[in-house]
Amino acid sequence: MGSVHQLLLEFGREKALEADIDRTVVDTAAAYLACEDADTGYLYSGWALAALPHKRLADDALWQVKNDRVTLIVQPGVRVVEDGPPMHVGVPYGSRARLILLYLQSEALRTSSREIELGRSLHAWLRRLSIPIGGKSMRDVRDQADRISRCRMSFQIMHGGRAGLVNQLILDTAMFVDDGDKKGSMFIETATLSQTFYDQLKKHPVPIEESAVRQLANNSMALDVYCWLAYRLHALSGPTPVSWRALYAQFGQGYGRIDNFRRKFRETLSLALAVYPDAQIDEEERGLLLKPSHPPVAGRNGRLTLVASRSLPKC
Repeated sequence: MGSVHQLLLEFGREKALEADIDRTVVDTAAAYLACEDADTGYLYSGWALAALPHKRLADDALWQVKNDRVTLIVQPGVRVVEDGPPMHVGVPYGSRARLILLYLQSEALRTSSREIELGRSLHAWLRRLSIPIGGKSMRDVRDQADRISRCRMSFQIMHGGRAGLVNQLILDTAMFVDDGDKKGSMFIETATLSQTFYDQLKKHPVPIEESAVRQLANNSMALDVYCWLAYRLHALSGPTPVSWRALYAQFGQGYGRIDNFRRKFRETLSLALAVYPDAQIDEEERGLLLKPSHPPVAGRNGRLTLVASRSLPKC
């Protein structure tokens, strides 16, 4: 367990804040340790290796992430316009898109069905993550739902010198309908994952803690790093180095210089580790050294027992 977690468990939050640790990291770790939500979420392993953009792109722009393990290409969908040509809606981006996708994947595996309930079920889940339901926050959720419903993606994954290509829509049915009174879009009762995506999800799921997602819900890069660690660490057979160049290829889109990326990545990694106490990672001059670690979900019950008698605020 990381040093910030040991400080919190042994001495409490105030003493931890006196140590040379960023306050945001301390608060994130404290909130995570105190959270009694033990629910498990799931995502397709491809998303742990290559993720969506963090910021909005031009509506007609493709998105590509390419590293030594996977290539992801996301094509923006189009919307029919009554008095003109079809218009691009842009690829999904940011933390809200990631949270919607996580909900869809988690519900599909929880219910063993491609049919996912929306409406009140999605709202209740977003509330559990402390996402406001209404105003700008809900407009952002609807916008990302629109983009997810229309986009097309392809994953090319390298394994043992062989490449597998998966071209797919995420959904067979949209997550919304347009209100005839022009009041905006409304979530329909159910959405259906495409058969191809659902099959890949069932074959290659990555379990993650919803309590961890809750603490990172507004930080898309920290969500990506946490999901990557959840996928990589428990499967390692021994210490494994990952170079800064490889990290830059996977997480560094939008950073023109690798040194600027390194500074930001260190901060983001600290946040991801704040909600993954069992992660074993060392930073080296050339990058990171990943060590075999317990998966994040496995150690949750034991950590709750340790926290039970502490005076940390409950989530």
